[in-house]
Amino acid sequence: MILDAQPDIEVVAAVADGAEAVSEARRLRPDVCLLDIRMPKLDGLEVTRVLAGPGVENPLRVVIVTTFDLDEYVYGALRSGATGFLLKDSGPTLLIEAVRAAAAGDALVSPSVTVRLLQHLAKPRRAAVPAGDPLTDRELDVVRLVARGKTNQEVAAELFVSLSTVKTHLGSIQAKLGVRNRVETAAWAWESGVVS
Repeated sequence: MILDAQPDIEVVAAVADGAEAVSEARRLRPDVCLLDIRMPKLDGLEVTRVLAGPGVENPLRVVIVTTFDLDEYVYGALRSGATGFLLKDSGPTLLIEAVRAAAAGDALVSPSVTVRLLQHLAKPRRAAVPAGDPLTDRELDVVRLVARGKTNQEVAAELFVSLSTVKTHLGSIQAKLGVRNRVETAAWAWESGVVS
């Protein structure tokens, strides 16, 4: 109801379980898949791995919504390829924004979860940049801003470059780091100590 009421969002399917979610998502190829952690047959983490996980060709964008504020779910969802993670008590506005962000290629995580996630990631483990292809100073600037939650438009404005330049940098960064999205780029930045 909340999503269908938005003029720029159309709900193309509602399903009863995880297996049906996989089937319908593959058939319909929606811009965003909104999943619950706990679903019959296949849970939200498994569905996320199947639709967006490492090695998936043409991954879909997945937003997880749950009542369960457990770190294992958060980390599991993000490692499985989710681009958003919301608690159901986040409210309708954040739900709408998470779907819009995912559709635009951005990520949104509930604020209460973000604080814990960043505290966990802020313990530097020194994830290495591939030695043969280090990030440029400008790419590191982009990574730092992405890790602080800036949108592409905000990064462009702060660095005084065009939106297409930011997108080009992000593509290069993701290729060099072997990551697939902004969430993984931000996680790398915090884990490696590029951002503290």
